[in-house]
Amino acid sequence: MNIQVRSIDDTDLPEWVRALYTGFLMPPAATKEEIELRGSNMDFARTQGVFDAGRCVGTLRSFEQRLSLPGGASVTVDALSNVTVSPTHRRRGLLGRMMERDIRAAKERGDAAATLISAEYPIYGRFGFGPATWTTQWEIDASRAGLDPRHSGPEDGGSVELVDGACVRELGPALHERLRTVRHGAVDRTERWWRTATGEIPRPGLTWREPFYALYRAPDGTPEGLVTYTADDRWEAKRPLNTATVTDLVAVTPVAERALWHFLLSIDWIRTVDSGRRAPDDLLPLLLPDPRAARVTTHADFLWLRPLDVPALLTARTYACAGSLVLDVTDPQGYAAGRWLLEAGPDGASCVPTSRPAELALGVGELGSLSLGDESAVRLAALGRVREERPGAAGQADLLLRTARRPWCPDIF
Repeated sequence: MNIQVRSIDDTDLPEWVRALYTGFLMPPAATKEEIELRGSNMDFARTQGVFDAGRCVGTLRSFEQRLSLPGGASVTVDALSNVTVSPTHRRRGLLGRMMERDIRAAKERGDAAATLISAEYPIYGRFGFGPATWTTQWEIDASRAGLDPRHSGPEDGGSVELVDGACVRELGPALHERLRTVRHGAVDRTERWWRTATGEIPRPGLTWREPFYALYRAPDGTPEGLVTYTADDRWEAKRPLNTATVTDLVAVTPVAERALWHFLLSIDWIRTVDSGRRAPDDLLPLLLPDPRAARVTTHADFLWLRPLDVPALLTARTYACAGSLVLDVTDPQGYAAGRWLLEAGPDGASCVPTSRPAELALGVGELGSLSLGDESAVRLAALGRVREERPGAAGQADLLLRTARRPWCPDIF
């Protein structure tokens, strides 16, 4: 009866951080500097805490995010992060109360959708989220990859140079924005993101280790790719067994992407390259002469999406072919519920309420999985998760909604 769910203020911050660390199985005692650092990047009006007799036992915060859609346009979404419930207070509906408050506020602001990175698969479907992007990670045996061991630079006349954090802060933001126009599923990166990624702003509770940065320039000198990586120092019987671990790789052209992978796989003393989180249809491993040199170490759902404004979400993206479809969307919270007529084509799209008979019936989470073009309505129909009200409607949905390349979100948030 004493449990309270509310927005926090700066006086709640130490207790809120303690609960956050507890939920994520981190040592709960945070330093004053860690607490202040976290507070400097939070909108308290969008940060919730669950309090039981004054003790924080649940956390959630959200922030504005721009999500790239097929075709390169972006919509404003509500990004959720730092979601925890202490192990002493599970199964009491506290997460549901925080989620309901946040999603309602997002709908009132006019956000097209809500997004999150789900730590565990079963949690968020009941709140209307569906997995919209996936991620794959490879471990590459450089000695088996089959690339030219005498490689000394890009074959197209471009160049790869090692740069420092200041150069990354200067050139990285524009490169990432270019990436977002050609790769849907990507989210925006703030100035603070770049300052943190290059060590100018410390990460709470972590010791900074300077990585390597390599920049690819096209033959005319234009920056078109940037990779951040670390390397270990492991030897056995005077043989190098070192691993280069990619923490970020942004490439706005296939040529730049191939050049950066070739660079990584040709570094002296590197025997293994850990790709980091990549798109499931990345150029890896097929760019390797021997694709079997790359072993999948992770393949999993990544960005989850919860539609809030169906017309805004579906009309901002592009469509490869012309067609129409009547979607009957169910949403227990009501925000995306309705019967919607989608009429789309290469020149644009409209999505309006309609009284026409439904052709494809689906839940809001399934619409979230379909909206960026990754999931197949035909597959969902076979699973019993969408229902054809007109024969062939699932196939029509795939023709309209699916994209030639799969969506990809490079960032955890």
